[in-house]
Amino acid sequence: MTGGRSNPLHFAPMRKLRVLFFCAAFFLAQIASAASIRLLVDATDAPHRVLHAHLVIPVRPGPATLWYPKWIPGEHGPTGPLTQVAGLKITANGAPLSWSRDLRDMYAFHVDVPKGATELAVDLDFLDPVAGGQFTAGGSMTPQLAVISWNTVLLYPAAASSEDLTYEATLRLPAGWRYATALTTVSASGGEIHFAPLTLTHLIDSPVLAAVHLRKADIPSTSPFPHHIDIAADSDAATVTPDDFAAKYGRLVEEERAAFGAEHFRHYDWLLTLSNSVAHFGLEHHESSDDRTDEDTLGGQATRYGLAELLAHEYTHSWNGKYRRPAGLAVPNYDVPMTGELLWVYEGLTEFLGYLMPARAGLYPIDYYRESVAEIASTYTNRPGRAWRPLVDTAVDAQDLYGAPSAWASYRRSVDFYDEGLLLWLDVDMTIRKLTADKRSLDDFLRHFYGGPDGDPVVKPYTFDDVVRALNDVAPNDWAAFLNARLQSTSSAPTGGLESSGWKLAYDDLPNAALEAHEKRNKNIDATATLGLVVHDDGRIEDVIPGGPAAKAALVPGAMILAVNGRRFTPDLFRAAIKESNKSTSPIQVIDESEDFVTVTSIDYHGGARYPHLVRIEGTPDRMAQMVASRVKK
Repeated sequence: MTGGRSNPLHFAPMRKLRVLFFCAAFFLAQIASAASIRLLVDATDAPHRVLHAHLVIPVRPGPATLWYPKWIPGEHGPTGPLTQVAGLKITANGAPLSWSRDLRDMYAFHVDVPKGATELAVDLDFLDPVAGGQFTAGGSMTPQLAVISWNTVLLYPAAASSEDLTYEATLRLPAGWRYATALTTVSASGGEIHFAPLTLTHLIDSPVLAAVHLRKADIPSTSPFPHHIDIAADSDAATVTPDDFAAKYGRLVEEERAAFGAEHFRHYDWLLTLSNSVAHFGLEHHESSDDRTDEDTLGGQATRYGLAELLAHEYTHSWNGKYRRPAGLAVPNYDVPMTGELLWVYEGLTEFLGYLMPARAGLYPIDYYRESVAEIASTYTNRPGRAWRPLVDTAVDAQDLYGAPSAWASYRRSVDFYDEGLLLWLDVDMTIRKLTADKRSLDDFLRHFYGGPDGDPVVKPYTFDDVVRALNDVAPNDWAAFLNARLQSTSSAPTGGLESSGWKLAYDDLPNAALEAHEKRNKNIDATATLGLVVHDDGRIEDVIPGGPAAKAALVPGAMILAVNGRRFTPDLFRAAIKESNKSTSPIQVIDESEDFVTVTSIDYHGGARYPHLVRIEGTPDRMAQMVASRVKK
């Protein structure tokens, strides 16, 4: 049809037939394209680290393109694990079809649909990565458990939006395995689970945790929406929680609701995987999160503190990242590139709240919160990469930095929009308090920007100007200049919020509790404030700070420290050498190996142990105490 300029009643008879045929064909094509895509994921081989997928995709004859998800929400980059796809076969009416990969975009597969075909049958296998890989491209299966991320096991036809595609998903599990997910189950029997039809957006946003050992903790709270922590592990003992575990996370739920003023989900599930054999990370979803850490995490106080940071961070993302999302990350489909220039809001503000909310909820004490902030402030005060690379560029370049090695991170910079973003938002909070004579705070911004009505998960994109406008609604100020000065700075870290909070960074020889916990979790020694390096517990140097004592001694990332002061390297011996350096005029002597070269190196350091802490600024209001105080009426 040509925009209604001609009246079809005036067409010649044959032309009218052709037009009617065209309209009928178009109508049938629309019905076919709107029909559900059926997806069966057979995970019975998950103990052997393989998933089998079978899809039935409605099509019409002619050229077609099928996409493997590339730009994965929350991963902030083209991270879809395409290299792990094998055994791809496409058939129509029982006959195999030839397919070809796009020459420019490896995630697109072209196929010609023969006449008379209304469906394509697609089979593929997903091979769980043995090592390496970011997020869902990392290891996700053991003989006892599996995290099934739908983006790894499907293709989708070209569409304007992932909201336009409906999937009917079925999952087949090994005998005896149980599962947890935010998806709605229609039926489950014989190891096969059928989920309610849903959009591709919702499907990819809702992973499944399945395991032999699975324990569900119901989280009590005054929220009108159910909350659960679903815990899977490689052993049943690892899933056992302390007696007050659920109650404390109930307080976290109530603190977050008090801060934001609303919840934009129908229920929420933390999918917690405890295993030493999967990739460790947290990945946010609107009604759940994929949270993975060490098998023994629930058994120790310090590791439970780290877990609180992880679970609070990912939960906060349901508001900041999923409900409100930067426009550059709110793309319509998984083949459309994302831009991360506002990740200092998406991740930075979430990092700020991910540390703060557990303190408000009593998941760890306030002094541990201060130790965490001190550690972060010390790290970015000693970050030489700030001299050339502004914070905002780490956000823009996030898709490269996520996969970058830890070697040279202090000079190259890493995904600093997380922790340096925490310092920035601390500064925002304290500035609001000062501007309003302590009558308002960042909590008012949270309720204004992320609040609204309770309800189903939706996405409300925003821009830099929207953030500035909302801040001005809370406390009039030149917020654009305030934020840009900190985002574009190549001088000092944004630590102004510390002194405004009534505290300042100081060093002494007493260990920092948060730093100790992070060293234990990361299996390393963070000596950035002393020797200017980070060393793994096996002696391998992870990073060296340019200009620091280790760099001046010509130590380099990747080298292996074999001995310290004439004795074979151990973490305790290395720490002792640093601690005792202020009692000796001799340098710390190490034997190090790099490639085929073994060197005796002298590190001229005599400052002793040096750990960061926050200390009160006498005569100033303790705004940090006000900020950390609970918002929930007891």
